[in-house]
Amino acid sequence: MTHPTDKLRQALQTLPLLAILRGLPAQDALSIGQVLVASGWSIIEVPLNSPQPLTSIANLAQAFPQALVGAGTVLSAAQVREVHAAGGQLIVSPNFNADVVHQAVQLGMVCLPGVMTATEAFAALHAGASGLKLFPADMATPAVVKALRAVLPADTLVLPVGGITPRNMAAYRAAGANGFGIGSALYTPGLTAEQVQQNATLFVAA
Repeated sequence: MTHPTDKLRQALQTLPLLAILRGLPAQDALSIGQVLVASGWSIIEVPLNSPQPLTSIANLAQAFPQALVGAGTVLSAAQVREVHAAGGQLIVSPNFNADVVHQAVQLGMVCLPGVMTATEAFAALHAGASGLKLFPADMATPAVVKALRAVLPADTLVLPVGGITPRNMAAYRAAGANGFGIGSALYTPGLTAEQVQQNATLFVAA
């Protein structure tokens, strides 16, 4: 069985995009997941402030075992355990919380805490984070990514999240970003699977 961290690195090499399905109704999880996987996306996050997120995560993880599926907006170690119990392998947070990272590492899960500064970035790596979610990217220009990349360990995964569009990805990639988390530009509640597929295809092309 492929370790979740290996899944992450393989996925980022194939298509460096993480789908953030905030507000996803549980009954739509499989149809949305199907079009994403068919479009080449293999990292899927359901934020915990969505309706019945653990049900969605369980259904997605079971239906798409080749994908790295898990939760976003994870704020406590207890939530990490709930996601793990549901079959999730991915923990994404808007902030750095050492308890969350430690629990995820202990359970063998991928953990991408949110950071903005070099201090937070190094603290998260020291705690065992699999990579760094640079959030919100609206506040972190490609120049910020380049500056962080100059001091971070060379193999650190850096994923800007928040305000990423097909138009601004190239500048972040040139600055050293390893991939991106894509939220409302990919999915918002009410979009059909066909509309999500159209958005997904635009990001793949970019």
